[in-house]
Amino acid sequence: MPIEPSTQWREVVAADEDQRYAEYARIFADIQARKNKRYGAGRALHRKGQGVARAELTVLPHLPAFAQQGLFAQAGRYHSVLRLSNGGMDRASDKTPDIRGLAISVRGVQALSAQSALGNGPPKQQDFLLINQEQFAFQTSDEFVHFVAAAAVSPGRMLGHFFKRYGPVGGAKQLAKLIKTMGKPFTGFANASLFSAVPMACGPYAVRVRLVPDAANGEPKPDARADWAGDFANRLRQQPLSWQLQLQPFVDEATTPIEDASVNWPTPYTTVATLKCPQQDMADAAGKALAEGVENGVIDPWQALAEHRPLGDVQRARKVVYFGSQQGRGAVG
Repeated sequence: MPIEPSTQWREVVAADEDQRYAEYARIFADIQARKNKRYGAGRALHRKGQGVARAELTVLPHLPAFAQQGLFAQAGRYHSVLRLSNGGMDRASDKTPDIRGLAISVRGVQALSAQSALGNGPPKQQDFLLINQEQFAFQTSDEFVHFVAAAAVSPGRMLGHFFKRYGPVGGAKQLAKLIKTMGKPFTGFANASLFSAVPMACGPYAVRVRLVPDAANGEPKPDARADWAGDFANRLRQQPLSWQLQLQPFVDEATTPIEDASVNWPTPYTTVATLKCPQQDMADAAGKALAEGVENGVIDPWQALAEHRPLGDVQRARKVVYFGSQQGRGAVG
């Protein structure tokens, strides 16, 4: 039988979240300050940028009801900016196992909604933060934050954290899961599918997001893992690059939970827009100016239409932690 998108999702907000999230922000601020001393001002996570590019998002017509909300309510074209990055706290070699991220910042959306997801007037932009993992590595924000805090000290501290928190058997399982996650093959920003991993609202519905590369972007190159930025920039100097942006709907709490970020939703994706980077030189004067503005600016899942408010514990924690990180690097937004 067909799986029907449902509006019966709900968030479960714990009574102590404000206090916990403030503590998470403090933990990340401390990590960020230590890394800033080593590398200069930068993000707490996804510190190593891999390039910034101009793009255009084209929303398609005749979408299904669950998708036809907010940014996707009607067909249209929007100037966008992409930021590519490694996910870690350090500026490590691209050969180091890591999460890879692609952020899409859609501009010119003020007229689409009276309020932003932050509730501070019309939205400035609609941001999508995607990684090369289809689900989050941890069930809750608490697990993730304390893992990062331990990993920021040393590999030994991280191992000790796993076994202290989860026990001998659980710690071994969690470590194996992390190794599998970090070691997932990545073929490049022009070739790999990327995912939101956690949900957002889509009007009265809830969805996750996927970005699928077009075959015209070309085949993966074996030597790209030595320089992900160079691989992407070289392709873009020679040709335009394009992707399909897709939404995946919530259907029920058992199958597509809102609060458990570690569950991979099994529901099908629907293409709602195309994303295209025109042929460009990311290293020319215009490209460098764009990159400087993006690196000094704000890209945040809460920079969104109210209709696309981020959902779930991990997303609610992001609201507080990202704001603290932005303050910690003097971001302009």
